[in-house]
Amino acid sequence: MKNMPIGQYLVEKGMLSEENLEKVLAKQKETKGKMFGDVVVDMGFISDKDFAKILAERINVQYVDLDETEFIPEIVKKIPEAVARKYNLIAISLVGKRLTVATSDPANFYIFEDVRIITGCNVVPVLATKMSIAKYIGKMYSAGSAENIATEAVQAAEDMGDIDVTDLDLSADRIENAPIVKLANTIIENSHRHEATDIHIEPFEHYTRIRVRVNGDLVELMPPISPLIHGPLITRYKILSGMNIAEKRIPQDGRMSADVDGTHLDLRVSNLPTVHGEKVVIRILATGNVASRKVTDLGMNDTNYEKFISMLKVPQGVMLVTGPTGSGKTTTLYAALGEMAKPHVNVITVEDPVEKEIEGINQCQINDKAGMTFAAALRSILRQDPDIIMVGEMRDQETSEIAIRAAITGHMVLSTLHTNDAASTVTRLVDMGVAPYMVATSLIGIVAQRLTKVLCKDCKKLRMSAPEDNQLLGIDHSVPIYDAVGCPSCNNTGYRGRTAIHEILLCTSRMASLITSGAKADQIAELAKEEGTRLLRDNVADLVMEGRTSMDELIRVTYAV
Repeated sequence: MKNMPIGQYLVEKGMLSEENLEKVLAKQKETKGKMFGDVVVDMGFISDKDFAKILAERINVQYVDLDETEFIPEIVKKIPEAVARKYNLIAISLVGKRLTVATSDPANFYIFEDVRIITGCNVVPVLATKMSIAKYIGKMYSAGSAENIATEAVQAAEDMGDIDVTDLDLSADRIENAPIVKLANTIIENSHRHEATDIHIEPFEHYTRIRVRVNGDLVELMPPISPLIHGPLITRYKILSGMNIAEKRIPQDGRMSADVDGTHLDLRVSNLPTVHGEKVVIRILATGNVASRKVTDLGMNDTNYEKFISMLKVPQGVMLVTGPTGSGKTTTLYAALGEMAKPHVNVITVEDPVEKEIEGINQCQINDKAGMTFAAALRSILRQDPDIIMVGEMRDQETSEIAIRAAITGHMVLSTLHTNDAASTVTRLVDMGVAPYMVATSLIGIVAQRLTKVLCKDCKKLRMSAPEDNQLLGIDHSVPIYDAVGCPSCNNTGYRGRTAIHEILLCTSRMASLITSGAKADQIAELAKEEGTRLLRDNVADLVMEGRTSMDELIRVTYAV
């Protein structure tokens, strides 16, 4: 086994089939010079973390998960930023003269010789994934740089004064190095490194505030900046996203892209005129790493996972995913498509917008101005001999009826709706004008979901549940639960990351009869509970008792009057 190639080693370990190994080797030949590990990860046969662990085992080097590592800025900065970026490595600990360095290429002796000469320390290499190293290089070296760039941009704006624009040097190099351009780029880079989903740039009379949405909450990305640079900053984003920079009186929408730490980001930009200037909100969509998102990564418990998989096996009908905006509905649909999209199946999606491009699936973009509405696209798709259709959202009666007719005539239809729970989804469809018998005939099941924040492992605080907690948890005795506290590793929020909770309702024969009879949401919910559906509150209560989330989150996610 000692000299066995890594591809064969993966086959021996059962991580890769012989057939897929052949595909990877053929692809590697085409992409001359690309490492085997990069190709196998890009093709989605194995995640970068799993590959790194196997490689570490294969070459007998320690594997380190940088997301679980505490970085000390003084140690990180032992290696200059230029060197860290050049070789894609980062210092993680220093004991005496022994410097532990995370790298994705631990066998490259020349790199470590360079680092030894620069730092004066003996280098101990450990293995980490390329993506995580790039992410933490960005995070650790960029701290404080946004404020400096903002100060530089204010100074430049003051210096500009009344200079005639025609006298300016507008060469590409000059523009890329302009402070306002660097600030616009740094805001996007730092937001992605904070794992933000949205960036809000908000103008007020005496300052501009920049906030990002992390784990569902808005937090300040940097101190407020001068209103002097608000106009140029907004103009930069408008240029990049293809908006009309002369139009400042009406809302506009645009799209742009950026590459941050090896991840390709698709950015949706929305611009809104306010009293003190234009407010911009940028939605961050990471288009990289879609292939590795599996149904098993959705955070479902065993009961829900079994129900979800059984729905995906049904050859025709409608499966709906519901929940508020930003609850992970699209992620669930994409994971379901990944499970169902086989080489012999024709899969077509109609979305507004196409959030992530998936290999081997036909994706259509809605364009209302050109007449490409959901209903028009759906009618056309039905003439394209589809097996599986994904409709981004059932927004109106026409779209809902066409989608449900498609399901009745033998297609598998996946879609989303904005409802609070699984039972009210049925009544919403009926309210939209779809006949109850059509809903009952076509429906396979409904997945209602929310995202709940996960407690930070480093600072969560143990206590016994009080009587009012027990009432919400649905138990009659005190149990150990945890509260959020806040520490540097979770940016003093008390939470790190989010997980999904699900409520899955299957359309059994009893349920179909009840829907046909025009039942209300509470009657549907009652039967669903009888048939074993775990409600959203039951799922989040389990997470509280497991110590993964807090009572505050249970109330926030499932509170109802």
